Order: sequence, then C-alpha cells, then structure tokens
Amino acid sequence: MAFHAKHGSEEDWIDDELDLNEDVLDEMFGDPEDAVKKPRHGAVASDELQTDEDVPIEDEFDGEEFSEAELDQDDILATLDSDDPEATEDAAEPKAKRQRRSFPEWFKSASIIKKILTCILGVFIVACVGIGAVCVYWLQDLPEYDDASAYNTIQPTMVYASDHETLLARFQFEYRIPLNSLEEVGNYATVGTVATEDERFYLHIGVDPIGIARAVINNMTGGTLEGASTITQQLVRNTILADEMSEVTLKRKVREAFLAIQMERMFSKDEILLLYINTINYGNGAYGIEAASRRYFGKSSKELTLAEAALLVGIPQSPTYNNPIDFPDHALDRRNIVLNRMVSYGAITQEEAEAAKQEPIELNVTWESNDGIVEYPYFASYVRETLTSDYGLSTADVFQGGMTVYTTLDVDMQEKAEEAAANKEDRVNDSLEVAIVAVDPSNGYVKAMVGGKDYYEDQWNLAAQAQRQAGSSFKTFTLIAALEGGISPQTPIDCGSMVQLPGYDNKIYNYDKINYGTQTMQGAFEVSSNTGFSRLIWVLGADKVAEVAHRMGIKSDLAEVPSLTLGTSGVTPLEMADAYATIANGGTHYKAEVVEIAYDRKGNVIIDNTSPKGEKALEPEIAHAATEIMEGVIYSYHGTGSAAALDIDQIAAGKTGTSENYLNLWFCGITPQLSVAVWMGDRTNRVSCSGTVADVFSDFVSAALADSESRDFPEAGYPNYWRTFSNTDLDIKGLNSSTKEEEEEKKKEEEEKKKAEEEAKKKAEEEAKKKAEEQAQGGDTPGGGDTPGGDTPGGDTPGGDTPGGDTPGGDTPGGDTPGDNSGGNP
Repeated sequence: MAFHAKHGSEEDWIDDELDLNEDVLDEMFGDPEDAVKKPRHGAVASDELQTDEDVPIEDEFDGEEFSEAELDQDDILATLDSDDPEATEDAAEPKAKRQRRSFPEWFKSASIIKKILTCILGVFIVACVGIGAVCVYWLQDLPEYDDASAYNTIQPTMVYASDHETLLARFQFEYRIPLNSLEEVGNYATVGTVATEDERFYLHIGVDPIGIARAVINNMTGGTLEGASTITQQLVRNTILADEMSEVTLKRKVREAFLAIQMERMFSKDEILLLYINTINYGNGAYGIEAASRRYFGKSSKELTLAEAALLVGIPQSPTYNNPIDFPDHALDRRNIVLNRMVSYGAITQEEAEAAKQEPIELNVTWESNDGIVEYPYFASYVRETLTSDYGLSTADVFQGGMTVYTTLDVDMQEKAEEAAANKEDRVNDSLEVAIVAVDPSNGYVKAMVGGKDYYEDQWNLAAQAQRQAGSSFKTFTLIAALEGGISPQTPIDCGSMVQLPGYDNKIYNYDKINYGTQTMQGAFEVSSNTGFSRLIWVLGADKVAEVAHRMGIKSDLAEVPSLTLGTSGVTPLEMADAYATIANGGTHYKAEVVEIAYDRKGNVIIDNTSPKGEKALEPEIAHAATEIMEGVIYSYHGTGSAAALDIDQIAAGKTGTSENYLNLWFCGITPQLSVAVWMGDRTNRVSCSGTVADVFSDFVSAALADSESRDFPEAGYPNYWRTFSNTDLDIKGLNSSTKEEEEEKKKEEEEKKKAEEEAKKKAEEEAKKKAEEQAQGGDTPGGGDTPGGDTPGGDTPGGDTPGGDTPGGDTPGGDTPGDNSGGNP
C-alpha cells in the first residue's frame, strides 16, 4: 500500500529508476547524446535505453536485438571500466542480459518482503485486538467509581445521640481523622507528599509514562529503588481496589490505570491529593496525615514543623520500618531523603533542609481508643452490635461504609441515669454494680442505658447482655395472664408461708417465710407472695405465662415450669423495660430500639424508625387493670416498692424483685412517659445483695421528668372477670365475679339515681324560692302574713329531705363490691 501511494504504479517506479540512472551516467560520462556520437569502450547510447518493456533495441556493435529485461546497467558500467576492448565486447551481451533480468527478480523479492511485513502487521493487529478484548473483559466488573464517596472509603460511620449533635462513636477499622481541605493539612506535608511520591503529579493524566521510564532506568542503573505508580494510582489501589491490593497481576495494573485516568477526569488535582493524604497508611494504626500527626506528635498536621512533616511524609513508603516509634533510625534516614526531594522540587531551600536535618526526632505519642467510641460506651457499643445483628449490615458496612446513624439516646436522661446508678453504688459493696434501661412507651426508643461501672474494665453489658433471674418482678406476667383469664383481682388466694406443688419435691416459701394468710390476688401481688402466685400459675399454666411474657417483649428462652412466676429464668434489664412499656402505653408492644434513622455514605436512608409501628399485645382494659394493681406496690401501706414513689407530682407503678440467695435485686417501674428496669448485683453472680433498688428508680425518674408535665396512664374500662375457680388441694378459693354487663347495668342505675336526686334537689330549691316570694307579698296583703301558704307543708315537704337524699343507694355496698372496685385497693 505504501509503494503505490508513493509511486503510483510499478511502471511509474521503473521510469523513475531509469531517469535516475541517466542522471548517474550523465554525471559519470557527460551528456548521453555525446556518448552516442563518440562511443567509448562500447558504450550504449542513452536513447537506446527504452523504458517500454520488451521493445527491441539495436546494439551499436553487432546489431543484435536485446529485450529491456536483458539489460543490466551495473554490468554495462563494469564492462566500460575494463581496459580490454575484447572483454568489453564479450561481456556486453551477458551483462546486458543480466541487467534486463534484474527488475523482475527484484520485484519478486519485494513481493515476498511485502507479504512478510503484511503478516507481521496482521499478527500485531490481531494481538492488539486480543489484548484490547482482554482489557475490556478485565474492566467489566469495576467497582463504582463515578462519585467521590467511592474513593473516600476512609469515612467512618458516625453515630450521634437523639439531638443529632452529640457524637457517640466513630466506627472504623483504623484510626482516621479525615480533613476537609488541603488548607487544614499544612503546606509542608502537602508539598512534601507531592515532591516525594509523585513530582509530576500536576502534569500527568493519572498514569505517567515518563515517570515509568525514569523509574525503570533508575532501577536498572543501580539507583535508589523507586516505583512508578502515581499518587492517583496509589489512591485507587488503597481505596476502590483495596480488595485487590495484594494481587501482583497485569489485570490489577490495567484496572488501576483505567480508574486513575477516569478519576483525573472527574476530580481536581487538589481533591485527589486530599483523598490520598486522608487515606494513606502512616504506620502504628494511623491512616491519614491528621491521625498520624496526632498519634506521633500529639498535635494537628497544620502545626507540624518542616522536620516533623518530612518525617511523616517518609513513613508511607514502608509504614512498618519507617515509623519512628519502632524504627527511629530508619525514620530519620527516610526523613532526610524527603527533605532532599523537597529541595529538588523547589519547595524549600538547601539551607532549610540542612537545618531540618539537624533536628532530632522528638515524639509525643498519643494513643486514642481504637474502638471509635467517644461517649457512653455501653450504649454506643450496643448500637454497633445492633447494626450488624438486627439490620444485617456487615462489619465492613459499619466500619468502612461511611454511614451516619442517629440514635434514640437522650443525653440528659443518660446523664441522670448514670448519676443515679453511681449514687447507689457508692452506698453498697464495691463489687456490686447497677444497670438501668429506660424506654419510651410511646415508641420503644431506648432513652438511657447504663451497663455497668466501667466499660473499659469489663465490656460485658449488664443492661443488654446479662441474663439474670428477675425474681418477683416476673410476677407481673402471671398477673397479666390471670387478668386475661377472667380472674378478678379480688379473688382470694391462700398466701401461707409454704406450698408444695403436686409433682414437685421442692417447697416454696414466702420471703422470710412470712405467712400472709388469705389475700386477694391484688394483695398477693402487692406483698409479693411467692406461695400465692405459685398456686396461681399452677392453675393458669406456665405455658400461658411464658406466652404472655414473650408477647409483651421478652426474647429470652423461658422454662415453662411453676417456678417461672418467681423469675427463675434469665432475662435482661432491656427486655424487662421493653415488656413493662407495653403496660404503660395501654397494651401496644414496640420493639426496644436504639437507632432512630441511619443514612449510607450517599445520604440514602437505610434504616428508618422515625414512625415505629407497634403490635397490639394486650387489651387496653387488661393494661389498665394491671396498672392500677401495680400502683398499689408503690402506694399501698403494705406494698414492697414504697421507695419508688417519685419526688415529683407524677403517678408511677411497678414491681420489686429479688432472686434466689439475693444475688439479683430488681425494680421495674412505669410512668406514662418512661418504662424503667433497674438491676443491681455482682458481675460474677456470686455476691449477695440487700435492701432495694426501688430508690434508684425514684432518683432517676424524678430527675428525668422534673421538667415534664404530670400525665396519667391511659384510661380504659375493666376486663370482664368471668372466671370462678376453686381448687381445694391448693387452697385457692374464688368468688363469682360480676360480669362486664352487670357492671355496666349497675353503673347505669347509679347514674339514673344521681339524676333523680339532682332533679329532686332542683325542684325543692324552686319550691323554696316560690315560698319566699309568697311570704314577701303576704306581709302587705290581707291574710298574707298568716296565710296557710306561709307554712304550707311544701316548705318542709319530704322532697327536701326525701329518702332519695339518704337512700341506701348513697352508701350501698356497691362502692366496695368486688365488681365495682375491682381495680382499686382492697
């Protein structure tokens, strides 16, 4: 193709070659025309050198005809140079023939070369196409790269309190403090990084062929080993291709180069440099220049001196062996190399570099928590676990995903909960700890969580992880089961000091073996009779009580045995607070939640609990009746939870609990605003407790709700108590309870009676008024003063003190009948 493009055709090329030969002959022998007139040594006249192939030419010497193909110009010239005329004549014929034969032979050789070159070119093209196809294949499954956040994998997951301002945690695999602009980095560290890692950074397009060539030559000639990857390529490798970093393959290099070029098209050089400086490994777990500056020198990177900045810039080349803590000599040598490169780059003068080299390494190593927790560690760590366990996020999602999480924690309540716990711990054995969980009944939000004294001494969360026997605080679920079973709170139950249930060898005793005699179910709850509630769960069935507890929010496995009512199965304070909240709000169960809303690194909502939907767990009448009975635990004269009474004008209800051998003390209490579970015990579950934790409930809730308006529990009617039972073996005796219809009928009669009384009273007042008016008129009229009308019987008619005013209905036994006042105090 190149041949025809230049010469047009093979014939044209021959003409050109013959013309060229004529010029050569002219230079050597003079004018060709003269050669015809005066031939020397048998020279052939130039006009006889026809260009048309196979045209006969007359030979001047012997008249023979020769075809053009038989002429060989070189042979003719050689003959002309001979001193022997005969040799010239003898050689003329064969040499002329060879001259004419050379052209087709040359063309034959050229054709072969052309074919070889064409084959080579074809192979090259095929190879290029093949390589291109492979590269395209390698680039098919690239991670997302069209957004800065795809490269900015250094962003940790930020966790905030419910105020959206208080930072609770910064979850990340490594210690990182990303900066927002190069101005925050400081000039020494910025320029030093470019001078050391990629001096042509502001000139190349992401991949630097000149840098590659320089590195190859330098490495081959014995210079200091250096790499050829640009800052952009290193950033891609450290972030979006981090999973492939360990692969030393052509595929990874192709992907890396492609992404580097794409990145340069999408972002400015300063943006890329900032991402790099925020990402690179500076050793000892510090990633990013700011984290490194704080770790090694205890100050911001903007405050670094030239020598300090150069020291840090030199670390990434080998984060292990260049870090100044473990290998100060290596770090010093590398620092000086960085200073030299900054001089070559023109960033500093030689004098500045020499002065910096004289400075010794003076570190101020500062170690910060690697768990990323900033405040309230028991709660923050529970949020971390919840993100993975409840919402299916991977560890990488949490620690690399750059999420923003807003939690349910109320900072003010948390502070008050921790203060109440600490006050109690100051007054008891040093080995005892207090755990508190506070839940908002209206949505299930966990507002406060105290998991122990010191998270960094023992990270086991006593509030959310420790399953401990709930003691008598579990009797609440038996109470609910009984109410749902149609049993009136006024049902008498034998609460003697001891009971032995059929089929069980163990005897059950009341606290301190007190004999409470026969109590109503409500009274048995208030005094926390073990024997009375053991008899009750025997009648109801332990499976029913377990079902109620699970429905209300208990997640732990429960042993379906009679002792369940005594709280022998382990549960957590978080579960108890969640379950009791179901009563506080009137019967709806909301899952205890610590995350309000969460966003991914792009701002997309991935968790949304801003409008939680609860499930109906109890009828409002059941919750209402249970609440009134639980109020008696605090406010009745023989209730076990009197210490829980609040110091503010706010009603509360709850239940105390003490486990076997006094290893666990509980108080679970509710107000309309909060459901709170308080636990105290030994972390090792070996040291016994004494006293009560009802006072902790009072201290915390009184402080937490001090500025809140007083509220009442949700209103509702009473359940239909329909069940009558008698079990002589267990000394459980019941009374026929009034039905709901009977209660409504009775209420209607009382309202009608009250209405009749009001009407009678009104009528009496009208008649009295009329009588007074008549008396006033009678003073001036005849007979008016002493007319019988003045003392008519109407003035003292029975209507004024009619029996209706003091009818038995006013003091009827109905005021204290079990049916009418079933939820009140006995």
